[in-house]
Order: sequence, then structure tokens, then C-alpha cells
Amino acid sequence: MHCFVGLGNPGRQYEGTRHNAGFMVLDEIASRLKIRFREGKGEYFIAETDYAGDSVLLVKPTTHMNASGIAVREVVDAAQIDLKNLVVVCDDFNLPLGTVRLREQGSDGGHNGLASIIYHLESDAFPRLRLGTAGVAMPQDRSKMANFVLERFAHNEAELLNEMVLRAADACLEIPVEGLSRTMSEYNQKQIPDADSETQ
Repeated sequence: MHCFVGLGNPGRQYEGTRHNAGFMVLDEIASRLKIRFREGKGEYFIAETDYAGDSVLLVKPTTHMNASGIAVREVVDAAQIDLKNLVVVCDDFNLPLGTVRLREQGSDGGHNGLASIIYHLESDAFPRLRLGTAGVAMPQDRSKMANFVLERFAHNEAELLNEMVLRAADACLEIPVEGLSRTMSEYNQKQIPDADSETQ
């Protein structure tokens, strides 16, 4: 079984914000697999299906970003998910908009959602797919970053955002087929054309 967790904040007021990039990718995957999210037995929405000869769970925590680990721990325990098959999809303002970066494990990198998951799982040994959300509007003052991640993407960022979401969904759906290592090798090398120039 593979479990993909998209991070974000619930509620219409957060739709389209940078912090909800993980939700966007999970919605794209659900659309491709023709499945719908339903309320889970905890603080999360869940969708499930069979794909590539495997069971796939899609999870969107409704705990708000900073408490994401509560929902993830509930799902991991209930479905007995091996952490190596738990893929967390989240935004990353340290990466240029359009960048997709898959890692086997690692620190939270300053991301509160990842920090909560690591805390509640008592482990950082799970894959994560980071989505670059840095753009021209990103403040130089890191103390203002909390507001930046809750802002909506600008109209002139829509094309790069869409391409990133599509590629991230591609990468997620390749993991059960090709395995994590091969997917990392392929997608960590791909870059959206002119992504760097668009975000300078």
C-alpha cells in the first residue's frame, strides 16, 4: 500500500494559497484516478483505490497545517502503512516556483507541517515531495514568511503552478510503478523551462 498525504489548510479561505499546494496535487491525482474524497474516521479527508496492482490512499489532513502530524499518525496506525510508502506532498518557499523535488527522508526544513508529522511519527524516515512556491513577491524578511505562504498565487504564476502540479501528480503516480529511487532519478532532474527566470 502507498499513502500520499497532501498538506494544506482546510476551508475556502485557504483555497489557492501557497501553503495549499499539497492539496492541489492530491486533488489532481484523485481526478486522474476518478475517485472522490470523503470524511475519514479522524481529522482528514481520504480517498482510496487500486492502482498499478497496489492499494493507494490519498489523505488531506483537516487539522490545519501545524497539526498535520495528528491526522497522519491516525492514518498510519489505522492502515498499518510502512513509512517508506508514506509520501508527504508539501509546499517549499526555499525552492523556485515550478520546482519538484522528491527525497527519501530528511529534516523538516523549517516546514511546520513536516515538523508536526516527524514529531507524531517519531521518525523522519518517510519520503516527501516538495513543491517550489517561491516567487517574485516573496519577502526578503523571513519574519514575514508566515503571511506569504497564506497568500494566493499571482495570476502571472498560474502557468508555472499548473505545470508543477501536473508534474508532481505524475511523479506520485510513478512511485508505485517504478519505485521511489527511479522516480527520484527522473523527476529531480526535470525542470520546468525558464522556471528560474520566471521567479527572479
